[in-house]
Amino acid sequence: KYSEIKVKVGLNEQKVPVDIKWRATDSEQDQFKDSKAFNLSIWDPVESNVLSINLWTDSMQTDEMHAFFFRTIMQQADSYAKATGNPHAQAMAKDFVQDLAKKTSDWISETNV
Repeated sequence: KYSEIKVKVGLNEQKVPVDIKWRATDSEQDQFKDSKAFNLSIWDPVESNVLSINLWTDSMQTDEMHAFFFRTIMQQADSYAKATGNPHAQAMAKDFVQDLAKKTSDWISETNV
């Protein structure tokens, strides 16, 4: 059995994403769901390298990007710890994200970005 995850990306004239929608064939919902950002990482076993697609819409706010980035790091660490049994991954990622969030907050305060 196979399942599909479909992603539709609406682009403006400059080919900048303005709309991202996705759905999974195994989901109970049969409609596309809205999104503002999308990251996909694929391991290429021949090249021993990561192929990735990272997209976000022009309407994604900076604070949303911060949250998306920080939560993605934590989810990746959780997945890595589960897959490898490495007991350090989650704690180190949490410490890193907390430190980066603090430095990001300080940077925003200093520059009023």
